[in-house]
Formats: sequence, C-alpha cells, structure tokens
Amino acid sequence: MKTCPLCKGSIVNGVSTFTVDLGFGVVVVRDVPATVCSQCGEEWLADSTAIKLENIVENARQKHVTVEVARWSEAVA
Repeated sequence: MKTCPLCKGSIVNGVSTFTVDLGFGVVVVRDVPATVCSQCGEEWLADSTAIKLENIVENARQKHVTVEVARWSEAVA
C-alpha cells in the first residue's frame, strides 16, 4: 500500500471535487477519480484525468459561463 508523502497516511482510491475560478465564472466538477490520503485528505489526479479536466475547463472558458457544475461521469461521456 502506498503512503502519503505528507503525513505517511494510507493512499486509497476515491473521488474529489475539482474547482476552478476563471475570473468571470467558476467551474466545478464533482466525483472526479483521484487517489486520496485517508489521514490528511491530500488528493492526486492521474495525468489522463487532469487532461480531461483541462478540456472541461477550456470548454467552459470558451462558452464564457458564469457557473458550470458537472459530474465527472456526465462531463466525460
């Protein structure tokens, strides 16, 4: 089992909420797959997940939305 480099807690598979402030609006993506420290709550995203999140944020930026909230499963479908 992996241990957290910050607190030495156990790292487990879980989900996160990803939020970005675009200045003119906010993007929130819920239930993003992540690895999470069971002790301190620190989160890490896989590179492929980060790339998909970048695409979601860029799409919201182009639409110039004030608020966009999505669930991971719906946003990447």
